[in-house]
Amino acid sequence: MNTPVRFSQMFRSHFFLAVFSLVMIYPILWWVGAAFKSNAEMSSPNLFPSQWLWSNFSDGWVAIPKFTFTHFYINTFELISGVLVTSVLSCSLVAFGFARLHFPLQKFWFAILMVTLMLPSQVTLVPQYIMFNAWGWVNTYLPFYVPHALAGGIGGPFFIFLLVQFIRGIPRELDESAKMDGCSWFGIYWRIMMPLTKPALVTVAIYCFLWNWDDFFGHLLYINSVSKYTVGLALKLFVDGQSALPWGQLLAMALVSVIPSFIIFFLAQRHFVDGIASGAVKG
Repeated sequence: MNTPVRFSQMFRSHFFLAVFSLVMIYPILWWVGAAFKSNAEMSSPNLFPSQWLWSNFSDGWVAIPKFTFTHFYINTFELISGVLVTSVLSCSLVAFGFARLHFPLQKFWFAILMVTLMLPSQVTLVPQYIMFNAWGWVNTYLPFYVPHALAGGIGGPFFIFLLVQFIRGIPRELDESAKMDGCSWFGIYWRIMMPLTKPALVTVAIYCFLWNWDDFFGHLLYINSVSKYTVGLALKLFVDGQSALPWGQLLAMALVSVIPSFIIFFLAQRHFVDGIASGAVKG
């Protein structure tokens, strides 16, 4: 194929990719522009405002009576950090058991685990709420901590499957060498498997952070007090009992709320890709 024809094909393919990319990114650009607009200019067809209102961010930060978004961010990171630690530890421990230990009905229980991947979370929503409410856990963070501590929170079965595939690719000779040195099974898990599965663990941590950060419905279901609200729930307060909705402040705070997700993903992107690729190859 000659050079002009090849260049023409590349131009057409890149042109269509650029057009579709602009179509997909347009809502985000509108969101960014609207975060700096006034209410009067919100219905304007212009993508960006004629006057950039940076005050939307400062005013929105303190718009909720009695609380600022600093308080809601502290609540959110308190919830997410507990969920993150318990989920990584519990899922890695269960995955190590499936990948390295032998116990009765091992294949059966692993098949049950795989079946739960296809089970919608809405199926268990009502019985879970009834159970947690009977235990007095509603309006606390326990409905998030305890299921993740038992490897049953959001994404638990997927995390276990990912880690099992990764651990199975690690040579068993390492286990035998550790046993000869007097290391217990828990010692093998903690001292050998945990360091070697770092890429997969980082992948699990990223997924866990993003999914729980975006879990608006779960937070809305179990948290009732404004003092315990997360950032997502705090955004809902802008539309509660407001005669004139401050769209600029709402969109500004919504824009700020996604910044941690972008930071976490881009800072750990290399580990994220390594974990997915290594799990796929070794599985």
